[in-house]
Amino acid sequence: MAMKVLYTGKTKNVVLDEETNVVHLFFKDSMTGENGVFDPGSNTVGGSVEGKGKIGLAISKYFFELMEKNGIPTHNLGCDIDAGLMKVRNLTVPKLEFIVRYFTAGSMCRRFSLEEGIPFDPPYAEVTLKDDEMGDPLISERICLMKGILKPGQFDEAQKIVLAVGEVLKKELAALDLKLIDFKIEVGYDETGKIFVADEITPDIWRVKDPEGNIPNQLDCSNMLFKKLGL
Repeated sequence: MAMKVLYTGKTKNVVLDEETNVVHLFFKDSMTGENGVFDPGSNTVGGSVEGKGKIGLAISKYFFELMEKNGIPTHNLGCDIDAGLMKVRNLTVPKLEFIVRYFTAGSMCRRFSLEEGIPFDPPYAEVTLKDDEMGDPLISERICLMKGILKPGQFDEAQKIVLAVGEVLKKELAALDLKLIDFKIEVGYDETGKIFVADEITPDIWRVKDPEGNIPNQLDCSNMLFKKLGL
C-alpha cells in the first residue's frame, strides 16, 4: 500500500492510498499537552505513548459506529486497527472546531473569569477557527461565510449534528460512570454539501469526570475505556 501524506496533524495524519485513491486517517501515538502534562484541550504535542494510536482508533471506531446506529452520519468507512488506519469519506473538512460545553471548564473559565463546574442547561455551543498562530479564535457563521469556509445553512446543520453527537456521547459515557464536561469535534461535507462528523471521537476530544470527581487525562481515560468496552 503506497501511502502519500496529505496533511500532518498533532495526533493523526491524513494519508492517500495512491493505488486506490482512498483517503485514510493514521492514528499516531502522540498526545496533546504541555510540560509533560497530557491535556486534550492543549494545542501542542506533549509527548508520545506506544500503542496509544491503535487504542484511540479502536475507541473512535466504537463511537463512530454508535453514532451511525443513532442516525448521525460520520466519515468512517472501516478500520484496520493493526495498521492504525481508518478509511474515511473524501470530504472537505473546514478548519473549524465545534465545541459543546455542559459545564464551565478550561479556556472558558480563563476567558470569562468563571469558576469551574458551573452547569449549562441547555448546553453551550461555540465554534473556533483552527489556527494555532491566532490562538484558535471564536468564529461566527457570518465570518465563516465571508471567508468561504462554509456554505449557507451548513453552520446551523453542523451545530445540530454536533449537539446530537453530544447527547449520544453523554448517555454512553454516563453508562460507564463518566460525566461529560465538554467536547470538541470536527465536521466535513461532501460534494452535495451534506455534513458528516469527521476526525475522531476519543478521549482526545473530551473532558470527563469520574465518580470520585477527578478529570482523567486522555491516556488514562483511553486505557479505561479500552478495557470497559472490551476493545
